[in-house]
Amino acid sequence: MARRLRREWLPLGLFLALALVPVLAPLGPQSFILSLMTRIVVVALAALSLDLLIGKGGLVSFGHAACLGIGAYAVGILSAEGVTDGGAHLAVAIAAAAFFALATGAVAMRTDGVHFIMITLAFGQMLYFLATALSAYGGDDGITLPGRSTVLGRDVLASDTVLYLAALGALLAAYLLLRRIAASRFGRVLEGARDNPVRMEAIGFRPFRFRLAAYLISAMIAAVAGVLLANQTGFVSPATMAWQRSGELIFIVVLGGLGSLHGAILGAIAFILAEELLSHWSEHWRIVFGPLLILAVLFARGGLAGLLTKGARP
Repeated sequence: MARRLRREWLPLGLFLALALVPVLAPLGPQSFILSLMTRIVVVALAALSLDLLIGKGGLVSFGHAACLGIGAYAVGILSAEGVTDGGAHLAVAIAAAAFFALATGAVAMRTDGVHFIMITLAFGQMLYFLATALSAYGGDDGITLPGRSTVLGRDVLASDTVLYLAALGALLAAYLLLRRIAASRFGRVLEGARDNPVRMEAIGFRPFRFRLAAYLISAMIAAVAGVLLANQTGFVSPATMAWQRSGELIFIVVLGGLGSLHGAILGAIAFILAEELLSHWSEHWRIVFGPLLILAVLFARGGLAGLLTKGARP
């Protein structure tokens, strides 16, 4: 009972702490703190969308960053063409990610295991090389945005605080949506298909449809994260959708705790803060960072979310 209560209070405390960031940021280097925390929230949103696939569906996608890149390029390309409205950016990003997910998912969902990993990696790299070929929009060098997305013609996102709150609002909305999905009949079927797809087919469910729907939802949420990422960095490049970024997102999900949803947020916070601190400590920080992450995964059973709830007895 105590462990269950702790699991319930952990997400609430996490979001309350994130909501206090704009209040506490003026006590330090405000611009740096808000920029760093906005990056954490955006990456957490992308990881949260991937947790639906891996944690609930058992589908390890190595091309998930492609959807993140679709969202970022929707902002970059439309801004370069003079369309700065954030609503248009979101609409195009979500529609393009949905089309990509349906087209690739219809093929990928007919496989599983290592075959699913490799086919999602292949589709993700196809999109990556397509982005590098877009010479009109920077090609390999990427494209610098002329400004952040506007809202009803106003530059409200020009404020770092407003952008952070917008990203946090998107994260909260996605968390509540995915939590509702996980607790629904859809979520239970998705978990059943993960554990025993043959049995699910035997009782009348078609795992393909549920997995494809989860793939679609995950892609659209990742595209929203891409829109926010482009606004936060002010720059879009093919590196956003490279397989290395997909690998980072997978590691964040595992580090935070598979299937817990809020674990993806904890994983993003730990991953980026550790990366930031170690990069200031030494230029060879990756030599230390890699073993630290491996040790965290090996000894924190259930990820950081499981570690924080371990102290309470059931």
